Amino acid sequence: MNKKILLDIVGVLLIVLVVLIGYKLSPILLPKADLTIEPDPACDVQKTPCSVAVPELGVLKFSVGTQPIPLVKPFPVMVDMPGAAKVEIDFAGVDMDMGYNRPLLQEAADGVFKGEATLPVCVTGRMTWQATVLVETGRTRIAVPFRFVTGE
Repeated sequence: MNKKILLDIVGVLLIVLVVLIGYKLSPILLPKADLTIEPDPACDVQKTPCSVAVPELGVLKFSVGTQPIPLVKPFPVMVDMPGAAKVEIDFAGVDMDMGYNRPLLQEAADGVFKGEATLPVCVTGRMTWQATVLVETGRTRIAVPFRFVTGE
């Protein structure tokens, strides 16, 4: 009987540990934003840089250096956002989970962040992506989700 109680306690402790780890990792996997701004749906980053007005901060500009965006090949990305302290771009498949893909951009000049991203290939060919630009200003976390399609 004591062995069964010990196994039950170990099982409960393992469940608590898994929940605790999930809780601690949730901000990394599912970032929370203080402000989410929807960009103009007509703007296609596959064809042109896109801009969106950020209240009290100015204009956020997002562009990719290779158009159309290639698959399985690194391409440059750039975000111009005055007052930004940290910029990441979270690439996620809209209809299919394509794994964690969130490059951290490096500040190249005041308010200009650059980096490289790589998108995996989708076995279905055509894929709708959401590139959520995550900007931290020190006091505010802003999310701007841009959608585009690859494989057309």
